[in-house]
Amino acid sequence: MEISVLDAGNYFKGLLLLIRQDHKITGSETTIMMRIGHSLGLEKKFCEEAIRDILENRYITDTPPTFSTHKLAMKFLRDGLRIASSADGVNEPEDRWLSAIVEANGIDAGWYHREKSIVTPMSGDQPFEADDLHVRYRS
Repeated sequence: MEISVLDAGNYFKGLLLLIRQDHKITGSETTIMMRIGHSLGLEKKFCEEAIRDILENRYITDTPPTFSTHKLAMKFLRDGLRIASSADGVNEPEDRWLSAIVEANGIDAGWYHREKSIVTPMSGDQPFEADDLHVRYRS
């Protein structure tokens, strides 16, 4: 699926904001974010710095990202649920964050609850929804 640079940035930033919801970043979350950053074509150094700084950067607000299509928002939410469930299940702050994204993107809440009930945590080299995204750098 081809996406804009803006959508790619929102995807990565939205997942960064998700992993900071519990005020800690685990090693597995760092590994996952580096892998997604790579899938989105982001520079390794940029990803490392963004992950390192996300907990203390007070200038980044928790505004839910909006995406150009429902399909992309749903891919984001599936990845978000898998990341959140990888460490003892989706906790309350993560669920509130993902629910805010559902609302901001006009996604059916029933769809989100069904996805949440069937989500499987990340393990090994399983593919992400982000793996088939290709960033369009030219218009």
